Amino acid sequence: MTYIDMDELKAAIASALHVPVDQVAEDSSGRTIPQWDSIGHMNLVLALEERFNTSFTVEEIMAMRDVATIRTILEGKRSSRAGK
Repeated sequence: MTYIDMDELKAAIASALHVPVDQVAEDSSGRTIPQWDSIGHMNLVLALEERFNTSFTVEEIMAMRDVATIRTILEGKRSSRAGK
């Protein structure tokens, strides 16, 4: 499996949601970061697609409920690309 650096991911999420990076943890979600509302979520998805040079399915976007899940999704995408 290809691992995503948590510091890099947290920095990308913090930037997309306009919050300090120390406010982003592996268990952070819309419940813990007020800026992670529906508009914030779409901005986050777009920022992650650009930063990690990927695109997400509707199912993946809907599953992105916390940082840990986002990391898992990104790692899965990198692993599937590496296997091609």
